[in-house]
Amino acid sequence: MDADATLAAGARLARHLRAGMVFTLSGELGAGKTTLVRGSLRELGWRGAVKSPTYTLVEHYSLSSLYFYHFDFYRLADPDEWETSGFSDYFRPDAICAIEWPERIGSHLRLRDLSLGLRHLHAGRALTLTAHSDQGSACLSAFEADQS
Repeated sequence: MDADATLAAGARLARHLRAGMVFTLSGELGAGKTTLVRGSLRELGWRGAVKSPTYTLVEHYSLSSLYFYHFDFYRLADPDEWETSGFSDYFRPDAICAIEWPERIGSHLRLRDLSLGLRHLHAGRALTLTAHSDQGSACLSAFEADQS
């Protein structure tokens, strides 16, 4: 999977995301996590810039009837910073939350609908998806069926 295929996978995923969903993205630096989120946002109608929230920790995007929050916890020094950050306020029924580097917040992230893993291969990238909720299972099934 190259960068264009990663964007397309993000777009395909977005077609099945629903408000209130949380998904995580794991993978080494440069594996395509932000590229996949960019593909999702483009599919949802966002036309502005989509940048990695590595330094800001969160970027927010207002889309017609929902909010999309893109987190990157790579630079988080201590998982307990979650408690004082106020980030839990972003996890609302009218929002989709995408989280890069979820392992950096440890057990503070209790809910997630999907986990996405990106890894480098010799000829590009590989993407794996794992569902953790009924809503995540429905999204994953629709994603897999939507191979167009």
